[in-house]
Amino acid sequence: MNPLLNMRFTKPSLFRELGIVCLVLISAVWCSVSERKVCQGTNNKLTQLAQPDDHYRAMVRMYSNCSIVLENLEITNIQEYHDLSFLMSIEEVGGYVLIGINYVDVIPLGNLRLIRGHSLFDGKYALAVVANFHRNESLENSSINGLRELRLKSLTEILKGGVKISHNPLLCNVDTIQWLDIVQDDSDVNVSIGTDPQCIRCDSTCFNGSCWAPGPENCQTLTRLKCAEQCSRRCRGPKPSDCCSEHCAAGCTGPRATDCLACRDFQDEGTCKDACPRLMLYDPNNHQLVPNPNGKYNFGATCVKKCPYNFVVTDHDACVRTCSSNMHEVEENGIRKCKQCDGLCPKVCNGLGTGALVNTIAVNATNIDSFINCTKINGHITIMKMTFQGDVFTNTPSMDPVKLDYFKTVKEISGFLLIKDWPKHLKSLSPFENLEIIRGRTKHNTVSFAAINITHLEHLGLRSLKEISDGDVVVKYNRQLCYVDGSYWPKLFRSEKQRIRTENNAAMHTCEQQNNTCDSMCGEEGCWGPGPSMCVSCKHVSRRERCVGHCNLLDGDPREFISENVCLECDPECKILNGTSSCSGPGADQCTECAQFKDGSHCSRCARP
Repeated sequence: MNPLLNMRFTKPSLFRELGIVCLVLISAVWCSVSERKVCQGTNNKLTQLAQPDDHYRAMVRMYSNCSIVLENLEITNIQEYHDLSFLMSIEEVGGYVLIGINYVDVIPLGNLRLIRGHSLFDGKYALAVVANFHRNESLENSSINGLRELRLKSLTEILKGGVKISHNPLLCNVDTIQWLDIVQDDSDVNVSIGTDPQCIRCDSTCFNGSCWAPGPENCQTLTRLKCAEQCSRRCRGPKPSDCCSEHCAAGCTGPRATDCLACRDFQDEGTCKDACPRLMLYDPNNHQLVPNPNGKYNFGATCVKKCPYNFVVTDHDACVRTCSSNMHEVEENGIRKCKQCDGLCPKVCNGLGTGALVNTIAVNATNIDSFINCTKINGHITIMKMTFQGDVFTNTPSMDPVKLDYFKTVKEISGFLLIKDWPKHLKSLSPFENLEIIRGRTKHNTVSFAAINITHLEHLGLRSLKEISDGDVVVKYNRQLCYVDGSYWPKLFRSEKQRIRTENNAAMHTCEQQNNTCDSMCGEEGCWGPGPSMCVSCKHVSRRERCVGHCNLLDGDPREFISENVCLECDPECKILNGTSSCSGPGADQCTECAQFKDGSHCSRCARP
């Protein structure tokens, strides 16, 4: 299930009582009183896609001030000197939480209260804490650094999935946690404890001796096992009057559906519900469906009057990232909708992170053929070293670079495009020359397009690109790359929050000395590469996607007319005239004079008998 269709917003009672109106944006939720940010999350498992410090900085950008993680929270490859205090803002995670291969002694997730488990690590774990240690070897002695405290003092519910905690030799106290208060009854709990003699016992005030770390502030909060029999799910105390509403998740402050700490299903203006108000209602007087003035769309687990830009509206009243396989996207009155195809749909293919490629890190020899003749890719595309070199660990062979041309039919990518390696013989990203839009509905951290450390790249060549709907652009460490400093980037963006970051590409003066500058036919916005076919916009007019000085309006072959600064050919039935235009439009009824005969208002080759 798409994690966006299961997003919750915490403390709805507070929203209702304060009368706060929230504006739902593409990748964040901003409220007028307190900022509540929703971030994407990742799906990289234990893979480290960058150097440790770069990996850490990407996490900081992703999760700073973030309250709700839509997908998975993966905290991996953190070094001893990294500051993780930015994680304290996280309250809910839609997928799983993975804490693995970290060398810090504390993971500060003190405000995380709910893990939904819409996707699971290894197919069954909503919380996985694995291999968080590092052995320091020296000539004199050896020592171990690693995770000692898992400060999850607010975690009270995991809606789906189990728990795995293993190979953390220094980790204390997790064996005291009453996991059955947190997970569902049928969940797998696999907790192995460390053997560090320095572990400190739970504070004496902790109920049943259960805690996440030493001190009374780290005692486990129980919201299930201590409930009265009358409670259907969670509670805030042992009395029957302490039962939470059945619509609550993770606990509550009172008995009403407006007192939930989080909503189990949907939140509608501060009230937790099992469904959003439908957009259409049955009118028994005229026996037909009529618009519901109070109807709302499902956006994650929140009811909204309008789907945010960059999401698609389904006929089931939901805001989604992609349409189903037998439907395609259309725009009606400024709203993108899923519509049934008339005949065959344009070929929509699963990209990385979706369908059969849900756990695939990069395009490679085993999946490249699935992109043949695709016009749209639902998901993301990542090109990296293993694409061309293969991977001995997974027995993946190297990929023939020629097969990159399969992407020449692609016009849209719903996720992100990440280029971290590229064939030596290609000086541009020409396989993506027909790509028109990158939607950024999923991002690599905060990035929807990146070309990084391709030392032989000379120009991007993305001449058809018209929009990057969400997310940042990173183009850096491409030492021969020119044509990247044009003013066209902001015109591709749909949000003021989007940024372009260029760094350590070819210097401007070097590009000028090598004559690697935009063609004279290009407009002021810049270009994607050399020649008049790479212009972002034309100084004069264009013909067949190539900038030219003028159209053949009065002379030249073929004769043309001009429409929105584009030269288009007259109909063959129009007579070629010198000194005056031969046509005013594309049809045979828009000729100034006919080359043969006139049949009514149309020029024709045959005379009417």
